[in-house]
Amino acid sequence: MKITGVEATPVAVPFRTDEVWAFGRRRGQVVVLVEVHTDEGLSGIGEAAAYPSTDVVRAALGALEPLVVGEDPRNIERLTKRVEVIGTWHHMQQNSPALAAVDMACWDIIGKVCGQPLVTLFGGRFRETVDFFYYVSGADPEEAAEQAAEGAERGFGTFYLKVGSPRPRSDIERVAAVRRAVGPEAGIRVDANEAWSSGTAIRVLRAMEEHGLELAEQPVSGRNLAEMAYVRSRVDTPLLANEASWTRYDQLEVIRHGAADVISVDNQMDGGLLNLKRSAGICDAAGVPVLKHSLGELGVGLAAALHVMASTPNFIYANQAYSSLLADDVLTEPHVYTEGRLPVPQGPGLGVALDRDKVRRYAEAYARDPGGYAFHDRQRTADSTPLPRL
Repeated sequence: MKITGVEATPVAVPFRTDEVWAFGRRRGQVVVLVEVHTDEGLSGIGEAAAYPSTDVVRAALGALEPLVVGEDPRNIERLTKRVEVIGTWHHMQQNSPALAAVDMACWDIIGKVCGQPLVTLFGGRFRETVDFFYYVSGADPEEAAEQAAEGAERGFGTFYLKVGSPRPRSDIERVAAVRRAVGPEAGIRVDANEAWSSGTAIRVLRAMEEHGLELAEQPVSGRNLAEMAYVRSRVDTPLLANEASWTRYDQLEVIRHGAADVISVDNQMDGGLLNLKRSAGICDAAGVPVLKHSLGELGVGLAAALHVMASTPNFIYANQAYSSLLADDVLTEPHVYTEGRLPVPQGPGLGVALDRDKVRRYAEAYARDPGGYAFHDRQRTADSTPLPRL
């Protein structure tokens, strides 16, 4: 079996409500759907987050295609090393989602050839369902509380808020409002996306601790692990590394510095599902739990990650996904949460299929307005935001 081509289709799917973060907002999710075709008529599907942009992903896929055409999709280790070494992708970073999408599609092919869901190939089911948080994107306390209450009614037990606004007091007020809305037992996780100085992080997190925090994600720069370790030593809330833990090599350094209590891992950020499994294994050896980060994904990418998470013991925290924000998806059978958890797909490979009508519709939506769902606010593209915020 040989790969004959890599087909890429950008799609744009709207959110039910805008995603708001410290530096802007976006109103929907753009991903590049990838199909890897073979000379035996069997194809696999994958998904690349449009990070840092759709154009970058498409260019990376174009550079990658000559390196994989003619290769056997079942030889993923060989294929990946060919890209990394022969293709000189040693330092992937922004190219990683493209390789991750091809990797994902090849795993889909392998599962179909074997007649097995990927969870079986990645070690078997450690758990039947995987826990996820509810994304609270409200910009003011009242809106945040309403969204959190909706998530609680749907059975979610962990609630995620972006913080790091120019007014730290407003972040504290939003945390307090969400706590009132979800009750004393729910987990509340905050993510500053590196926005704070160490002093601000310590001051604001201590104030938020009155309302109870499960985790504080990347409160300070991910490029200064000594600063992260310092903040960790000064607050009671466990720290979650994200921007500091892009690849498994970065995760080794976070562990060595004692910079975080929990580490986020992501196949999109580190070139594939095998590396996601490796990341979790490295952290497990160090006694550090992990959770799945998301660069932004639809149902294909989520299905792929579910297989790995269900087969790996130390995914013990609620994971990140965008399903609670999305107004729709591109699958024939979209994922359905029960009490904030998702089951692992049962079918061979990824166990999901594309709804071709929806793919066509959202591909047209992207073509009409390619920049409309970008991660920056168009009204703020001229802004220059100095960091850290004091």
